[in-house]
Amino acid sequence: MKALGDNQLRQRNPKAGSGNPKSEGDFEQLGPSAPTWADDSFNDVLVLREDTSSGKPIPKDLQERAAQFGERIIGFAKKIQQNPVNNRLITQLVGAATSVGANYCEADDAVSGKEFKQKIGTCRKESKETMFFLRMIATAEPSLAMEARLLWREAKELNFIFGAIWRK
Repeated sequence: MKALGDNQLRQRNPKAGSGNPKSEGDFEQLGPSAPTWADDSFNDVLVLREDTSSGKPIPKDLQERAAQFGERIIGFAKKIQQNPVNNRLITQLVGAATSVGANYCEADDAVSGKEFKQKIGTCRKESKETMFFLRMIATAEPSLAMEARLLWREAKELNFIFGAIWRK
């Protein structure tokens, strides 16, 4: 996607006739502090809806939100002490969390409503799996439980979003 300058609007235009039950005309305002994939800002603690004091907005674009979630999980996984138990949990967690965004990209490019629904269903399953492995990591590494809980809540929100899209 071509980079846009400050204070420009970007519109996501679904493919005409694709049959995807996506909302049309999603707009987002890009400002001077809009995060990009190259920023180091994903290392910050995850901002949830309840915490608006940090001033960092939650991305309005679901694809970007899922990508940032995967980036935060990768950063979190690097903090986990490596041992035989944790290594397996880390692998599973990173695989599931990054699959959420990857499957949403595939859903966004779906050529039929049926394919879109199937990929959104996979996003739902992967976000639920991410929640499970975050719980296991919180058990294995109690010192990381608070950060795991914040990530778990974001995974749950994504799960609710994908569930609502899937049901439409």
